[in-house]
Amino acid sequence: MHLVQLDLSQLSCTSTIYVSDSHNPWFNLAFEDWIFRKTDPRAVVLYMYRNDPSVIIGRNQNPWKEINLHQLNDLGIPFVRRKSGGGTVYHDLGNTNYCVFVPREQFERRINAELVARALNEVKIPANVNERNDICVEGFKVSGSAFKLVNARAYHHGTMLIDAKLGDLRGVLGTTKHTLITKGVPSVSSPVRNLVQWNSDFGHEKFVGAVSEEFKKTYGEFEEVQVTRVNESELERNEYVKGVSDELQSWDWQWGSTPEFTHDIEGSFPFGDISLHITSRHALITSASLTRPPRNPAWYRSAEHFVSLLEGDRYGTLEGVEKALEGMEGIKTERLRTLVEWLKKEM
Repeated sequence: MHLVQLDLSQLSCTSTIYVSDSHNPWFNLAFEDWIFRKTDPRAVVLYMYRNDPSVIIGRNQNPWKEINLHQLNDLGIPFVRRKSGGGTVYHDLGNTNYCVFVPREQFERRINAELVARALNEVKIPANVNERNDICVEGFKVSGSAFKLVNARAYHHGTMLIDAKLGDLRGVLGTTKHTLITKGVPSVSSPVRNLVQWNSDFGHEKFVGAVSEEFKKTYGEFEEVQVTRVNESELERNEYVKGVSDELQSWDWQWGSTPEFTHDIEGSFPFGDISLHITSRHALITSASLTRPPRNPAWYRSAEHFVSLLEGDRYGTLEGVEKALEGMEGIKTERLRTLVEWLKKEM
């Protein structure tokens, strides 16, 4: 295993381990952001938590490209856009998340992945860190990583598959929208496996204990490492955490942070074929055009009217078009509603 040396003299004399008892993904990510932005940038901090079933995407990713949103909605599972980069991951209570915060000048992409890998080796799980800084066991990915650096602070966070319901991933992560071209960062898929495949008695608390002990060894010049349990009561006394939690659940962050993309969409109807080209930025349709209009004259006029209504509407919901059709009746309106329902399903 490649090892990186730490210069502990550059760190604060304090270090903390936080373990969350909450399974709320918005709270846990908000608390993570509070540690990153509001605590002493010279301190090293370890934070570990688990989330209820949820799909977490990177801040620069496109949810329509990364997730089968129709299936996700059918399962009643939310998606959350985090503040850091990296790919899309599935979380449930069989997945433990870890995050290590360090001064920026001490940051090195491999060092804390190696810390976690050493902790797994201590419990007889033969883990190693690959060239993508993922933690693997016998060729299977058990943990992916994402990173964030600003000013004096940096952090590395990762997911650890302990006993996750990997079957729930089938059909949820990734879509077949090959004609959706995005400027966002796509995920890279890898074969994955749970740690219980190598140690059937392993669980969340054992992982927390093993990583905590290795953290203390790695940053061992500190006299004492405090372990603090946190929960959602922080939302009542920490305005920053409450504000970030609210922001993560807002439309502007969850959807509106989506990078610009284009989508070519085709449909076949009894009246003939139709094709659209849509451009979207910040999840709003900035332009739409008919690349193959219907040959039927009545449907041609309805399709032209429909396309004119799309600009400025929210991609995915088309709530502006639907509102414009409220209270309207007649065969032309029925044609427009047919096109709305078709396009929503294709999105």
